[in-house]
Amino acid sequence: MTEKLEEILSQLTQPDNALIQQATAQLKQCFKDPAIIPALCAVMSGSQNPQIRQSAAVMLRLRVKKHWKKISPNDRESLKGVVLQAFMQESDHTVQHSLSQLCAVMVKHETPDRWPALLQLLNQSTKSSNSHDRQVGLLLLNKVVDSNPEPFKPHYCQLLQLFSTVLQDHNNPTALYYCILTLTAITAYTGSEEMNQMRSIIPSLIIALKHLIMADQDQASEAMEVFNELMESEVSIIVPHVADIVRFCLEVGSDTTLSDSLRVKALSCIAFLIKLKSKTVLKQKLLNPILQAIFPVLTAVPPAGEQDPEDEEDDSGDGTDNDNPKHCAAQIIDTMALHMPPEKLFQQVMPFAQTCLASENPYQRKGGLMCLAVLAEGCADHIRTKMLSSMLQTVCQSLSDSNQVVRSAGLFALGQFSEYLQPEVSKYCAELMPLLLGYLSSLNQAKAGHVTKAFYALENFMENLGSDIEPYLPTLMETMLSALNNTENLKIKELAVSAIGAIANAAKELLVPYFTPVIESLKGFLTTTTEEMRSLQTQSLDTLSVLARTVGKDVFSPLAAECVRLGLNLTDTIDDPDLRRCTYSLYSAVSTVSPDCLTPHLTAITTVMLLALKSNEGITEDKTFVLLDDDDDDENEEEEKDAEDFLEDETEADVHDVAGFSVENAYIDEKEDACDALGEIFPHEDVRRAAFGGMGQFCRAQHKVWKDNPTEANHQALQKLLDVVLPCFLETVRTEHERQVVMGVLESMNGIIKSCKEEVFRNPSRLKEVSHVIRDVLKKKCLLLVFQAEYDAMLQEFAGEGIPLVTSSVPADQFAPFLNDLLPLIMSKAKSSCTVADRSFSVGTIGEILDALVNVSGGQRVAGRLSNRLLPVLVAGVKDSDPEVRNNSVFALGCLAQAAGPIVVSDYPMMLSVFSNLLAKESDLRVIDNLCAALCRMIMSNVDAVPLEQACSHFTPPSLFCLLSAENQNALAMLMKELAQHHLADFQAAVSSLPAEQQAKLSAAISAL
Repeated sequence: MTEKLEEILSQLTQPDNALIQQATAQLKQCFKDPAIIPALCAVMSGSQNPQIRQSAAVMLRLRVKKHWKKISPNDRESLKGVVLQAFMQESDHTVQHSLSQLCAVMVKHETPDRWPALLQLLNQSTKSSNSHDRQVGLLLLNKVVDSNPEPFKPHYCQLLQLFSTVLQDHNNPTALYYCILTLTAITAYTGSEEMNQMRSIIPSLIIALKHLIMADQDQASEAMEVFNELMESEVSIIVPHVADIVRFCLEVGSDTTLSDSLRVKALSCIAFLIKLKSKTVLKQKLLNPILQAIFPVLTAVPPAGEQDPEDEEDDSGDGTDNDNPKHCAAQIIDTMALHMPPEKLFQQVMPFAQTCLASENPYQRKGGLMCLAVLAEGCADHIRTKMLSSMLQTVCQSLSDSNQVVRSAGLFALGQFSEYLQPEVSKYCAELMPLLLGYLSSLNQAKAGHVTKAFYALENFMENLGSDIEPYLPTLMETMLSALNNTENLKIKELAVSAIGAIANAAKELLVPYFTPVIESLKGFLTTTTEEMRSLQTQSLDTLSVLARTVGKDVFSPLAAECVRLGLNLTDTIDDPDLRRCTYSLYSAVSTVSPDCLTPHLTAITTVMLLALKSNEGITEDKTFVLLDDDDDDENEEEEKDAEDFLEDETEADVHDVAGFSVENAYIDEKEDACDALGEIFPHEDVRRAAFGGMGQFCRAQHKVWKDNPTEANHQALQKLLDVVLPCFLETVRTEHERQVVMGVLESMNGIIKSCKEEVFRNPSRLKEVSHVIRDVLKKKCLLLVFQAEYDAMLQEFAGEGIPLVTSSVPADQFAPFLNDLLPLIMSKAKSSCTVADRSFSVGTIGEILDALVNVSGGQRVAGRLSNRLLPVLVAGVKDSDPEVRNNSVFALGCLAQAAGPIVVSDYPMMLSVFSNLLAKESDLRVIDNLCAALCRMIMSNVDAVPLEQACSHFTPPSLFCLLSAENQNALAMLMKELAQHHLADFQAAVSSLPAEQQAKLSAAISAL
């Protein structure tokens, strides 16, 4: 069979379709023969043609991947030996690459320790004195480790020693390349035991990358991913080397002789570093060097005869292209604005910007304006309150610049200001609107790319004007209607239609006089089916949806039914996801104005939407060839499919599994808008959030069943349910993009912990998993918070509420290591520079944690150990200007006294002094209420440590009793009973001063104890 198989593979390489078809049919028959694997091994090892050897290796990889379990143990061992032997004797790099991929697939089935010969080969080849052998060994190492990094963890220290040596081999760039790729693969799996080794490698890594850049820029660009992986997985490794990494990346990013892709990679590393470690960048005084390096990139003049991408005719005008160094330089400043204190950033960035703005070079002026533009989002508050007037003046001046490149940048900056600096920027309406209208007066003469930016600025500015748009409405609408009716340029028509939507959002009913001509134009666009009209049609549908929501029910309702028919006709005749998406928005808008118009068409509308949700159109597997599952029912069909898989694998790719799915953006948007439209047409609660809530209710209900009927079967059912639900919750918090869903999951998880308590943590790993998810939310490391410009305080509060619930559910000593990690994240929000909401949340959560420690095993020891860290925070909170913060701080101090008991007795005098000073001037009854409760906690915890005379005279006048909450009335009654027993005369005198009604109420409360 070996000779026959080699002949078939040879025929498949011939440029003869008839011969290839014949060979394909023969190959399918061969795959039905049980001897196919030995035959492939023989061809792979013995053929004289490297192309055929490679083909045999690829086919064997496909076969092994799907059928490993069907291969007998003896044959597996034999196969492992044959593959390694073939690899050692192979001289062709392409075949070696395929063989290394075959080994990688086998390692996924056989752990490294069950394949000692592989480890021995790796050890020998990577340490060989022959540079070629080392290179090949590192290739094999990279493939097998990258395919399954975790099983190699016991060997990480040894691997890191190897990497440290290989990174010195500057004359072997291919070895450097594979070494760095393997280091990247293991980074996410390294732990504390490898930390020092990882840190020590960084200097050698930087030098190795410099040599790799000189040898192969594409490989260097791929290898530089190691920095992103280090920053994302274990940023503490690179902190000691931040300055060196920044200098290296700036050097690469500034070098105009290097490829754009390599420069972009280097500059992106800096942006990512700033996002994660902005304080380190500031502390090490790296801000100024970064700005010095990136401003020449930002202001670079394009090569002769070329333009920057954003100045070309087909630019979208939104400045979102990030695939070139100039845009990456702007992105770095944008990231600085989002993650650095504005005062520190502006102090250093503005001199650079001002120098550029004053330059004779138009690209310098453009760079200065781009800098101002990207500062707007992250530094919005600072600009609005301190710099808006001067920055707007600069931008307005740029709009009359002699150079169109500068004017375009000014328009982009104005658009950014209009988007992020509301409402203050709208106050400059009188100055800005005439400038923008001046641009629009020459629509037919201006270049489309420049007009696009003018519309971008105009739309963002107009949408927030509200009724202030009225004086400009006649001129605006005359210009827009003229563009719709007279210009031949479809792009300008599209921009005008979009602008009408923005005008409608601001003008609302004021647009009614212009409604009829606008609608007639839109209907004309929507009845055409030619391809070139598609973009204009989608925009027309969007604007039609805006008009439905803004001009008023009485005006739009007569047209509602016709609009629905227009949408249905379009989707019936044109297969386009963007167009369908816009019709969904139109239907949902119509449902708010005239829902009866939808009734006859609901079946058709919902059918299209549900088909869009179910459709896998636009979804492609991220792999080169298609694989069937192992459990295919038709064995013969599966054998034939193996052959087809090989034939589809025309280009060898370094992919072993379906890594995921790529979905074209248009189809994602269509599915999202279909969901939104269905939600508006058929109002209902958030289904996914409700589903997670239901899962939590199941767990709580099963816990109640077990409590009411404590059988082993009920207990096992509860644990099984928790083992299914909680991992699902934790994974959702880590990976979910939708804010409401994550909040619902955290809320539901908190409910489970509150009800089920210690049962949640029967699984030994559960405490760590829950603690780490809470930590990730507080550190803004969950996916939802990582990709938001500003963190969501409410989401973090949901996570913080889980800490006291966990505290009350497990022994304190068991939770203490995790609590030590979480507390600094909570305490950091108590700083005076934080918002009132953050300060209140911080001290309130600390109080709840301490309150929970009162009733758990070992709580006193843990509270005592924490007291020195917490006391300064809580005492500062008692002195806060906000009553809510004071209230929570007083509560927390009382809980600390109760939880820590005798351990904090030495701090009682200080605490009593703080309380006395507070009570002398406090007017908020909630604070007074909690102050008295805190004193009760102190006395009940250690009565001998409190001077009762002082307590009687200063803290507990009986007249306070009637002002307290019911809960604290009981606590104070207990305290007064204690005082009555020890200081009867003083107590009776104080009580006798009360009105009779209050005396009776107090006496009844004390008697009831």
